[in-house]
Amino acid sequence: MPEFDLVVLGGGTGNAVASAAAEEGEDVALVERGRLGGTCLNRGCNPSKKLIHRANVAETVRRADALGIEASVERVDFGRIVDDVRTAIRERAAAKAERAREHDNLTVFHREGRFVDERTVEVADDGSGGDRLTAETVVLAGGSRPTVPDAVDGTDETAFLTSDEALWLSERPDRLVIVGGGYIAVELSHFFSQMGTDVVIVGHGDRLLDSEDRDVAERLTEVYREKHDLRLGYSATEIAEVDGQKRVTAEGESGDEIEVSGDRLLLATGRRPNTDTWHVSAAGIETTEEGFVETDEYLRTSAEGVYAIGDIAGNYMFKHSGDKEAEYVVENAVHGGEAAVEYPGMAHAVFGSPQVASLGKTEDALEDDGDLADDYEVGTFAYDDTALGSALDHEGGFAKVLVGADGEVLGCHVVGPEASALIHEVSTAVAAGADAATIAETIHVHPALSEVVQGAFREVCDVAPSGI
Repeated sequence: MPEFDLVVLGGGTGNAVASAAAEEGEDVALVERGRLGGTCLNRGCNPSKKLIHRANVAETVRRADALGIEASVERVDFGRIVDDVRTAIRERAAAKAERAREHDNLTVFHREGRFVDERTVEVADDGSGGDRLTAETVVLAGGSRPTVPDAVDGTDETAFLTSDEALWLSERPDRLVIVGGGYIAVELSHFFSQMGTDVVIVGHGDRLLDSEDRDVAERLTEVYREKHDLRLGYSATEIAEVDGQKRVTAEGESGDEIEVSGDRLLLATGRRPNTDTWHVSAAGIETTEEGFVETDEYLRTSAEGVYAIGDIAGNYMFKHSGDKEAEYVVENAVHGGEAAVEYPGMAHAVFGSPQVASLGKTEDALEDDGDLADDYEVGTFAYDDTALGSALDHEGGFAKVLVGADGEVLGCHVVGPEASALIHEVSTAVAAGADAATIAETIHVHPALSEVVQGAFREVCDVAPSGI
């Protein structure tokens, strides 16, 4: 039974922990059945944003006429676009694997892995048995996978896509049906529609991105309704293949049914942690009702010597939060420290068209919070009210901020161009302990899109009048 100083399970965020420990001279095993880089590099953040960039370029050209520029998209080479992105991703993953092989203190097991006892992991090619690895310390960075809802009939008989496969289609669908209204549905509907696909979205909520601030989600939904066929307020109950088409049957709250069909079907109904595939119960690791590994403030699990980070821990399901957790685990598990994890200024973004970015609480969440329900103010500011924002074709973009009575930034939400970049001004300020007035009074470059965010804070703080 090979014994190591540290065993890391999962080659996504986990590889940062493995490489740091190896650099410290520890004997490290890294278990990853697929390519190094995990979901984000191979089938998530990186390839999807590379594809979406192509969609953004196509959309810009198509809308150039609104700015007095005659231009048109003559042809979209879908196959080349996907191949180019696939090649770039595989090269990056191969480079990671090469660096891992060159490290004397790191052994990579490209195999399936599962716990069979306390701090004991079995790795095998076929799942029937193989080497058993043990270590005093184990870091579980086992990730998540797309959810296939049990409530939908026909998933065993009908071919469908998840986000894992949808990024790598060799041929463009003529008509794509997407079940789900979250960030995956929003991002991939934008990509495929700009490639020339007709998109229909079936979502159970009354708006897309219904976990975002309501005003922002409603604005995005209005824009998407003009671009796509939205069937909101319907829950999918069955999928089937009929005459070569994928058919979705969905039911509304009042019991009425609809049927929509396309040549491809994407189930974008969330993600679930991989705790079951790693057999965490065999190691005495406790999980929540949703299947996430329970961790304390130091990212320790209920099993002695076992830490958990990233999607499988469920604190936040973002790559950037997982990366931050990796830093804490290096400090705690590798360097012997005891640092409590913090997520100052944690933000996220959705790369649809328009973009959405968010930090902190939504207004609905504040209204449900008894301590804060009547003790906050709202500031909003439109892109059109700034010099640069008014020059953009932005479909009604704006920033919205939520500020407590003491000036604390409770939330910030942006919908519009470069929202994913604009949110970082607020993220940095919150992490540094700044209040709303500090952001409002900070001198901003003029003209720049950052004035959209500043404008929302100026409104709520009632500072710096702008004249007639």
